[in-house]
Amino acid sequence: MELLKSLQWRYATKKYNSSVKIADEKVMQIIEAARMAPTSSGLQPFEMILIKNQELKEKLLPVIMNQSQVVDSSHVLVFAAWDAYTEERIDAVFDNVEKTRELAPGAMNDYKGFIKGNFAAMSQEKQAEHAARQAYIAFGMAIAAAAELRVDASPMEGFYNDQLDEALGLDKKGLRSVTILAIGERDHENDWLLPMKKVRFALEDILTIIE
Repeated sequence: MELLKSLQWRYATKKYNSSVKIADEKVMQIIEAARMAPTSSGLQPFEMILIKNQELKEKLLPVIMNQSQVVDSSHVLVFAAWDAYTEERIDAVFDNVEKTRELAPGAMNDYKGFIKGNFAAMSQEKQAEHAARQAYIAFGMAIAAAAELRVDASPMEGFYNDQLDEALGLDKKGLRSVTILAIGERDHENDWLLPMKKVRFALEDILTIIE
C-alpha cells in the first residue's frame, strides 16, 4: 500500500530549507485533498488560508511562538473553522447540494431543518468545537496528501489563536483558526529530527479486535 510507505517516509519537519519553494501545483493538490475530506453531513464548516507572502510569515512569527518552520517553509496553510452553524451557512450548504445534484429547490428542506434543529440546541462554543473537529479531518487528509507527493509538512498547534485570527481577519469572517500546516522541503543537514526513528505504539497496544 503506497500510502503506508508515504506515511513511513513523512515526519513532522522541524527545519526547512528556506531556499526551496514547493511548486504551486503540488500545494494545490494538497489543498484539494483537504477539500475532498468527509465532514459531518457534508457541511464542510471550515476554510483554508494559504500564506505564500514571506513578509506576512515573518510578521506572524511571534504569534506562532517563534517556530522557525513558519518563516523557513515554502507555504503555510491555516485551517479555520466556522465559529457557529448559522442558518445562512446551513442554507448555503444545502443550496449547493441541490444545485450540484440537480435537485428541485427545497428538496433538502426536511433534512436541512433537522440539521438546523440539532445545532440550535447546542451552545455556540459546542458548535465551534464540532466545526473544529471537521477541520481536523481535512487537516489529516492534507498531511497524507503531502506525504504521497513527498512534500514535507509540519502540523502545528502551538500558536495564539486569537492573535492569528485578528492578524488574518478571520474574526471578521466568523472563523476561528484551528491548526496550521507548514509545507516545504526538509533541511537535510540541519533538521535534528530527520535521522531519528519514527516512534509509534505497537499495533497490539492500540488495537482491540472484537469478533
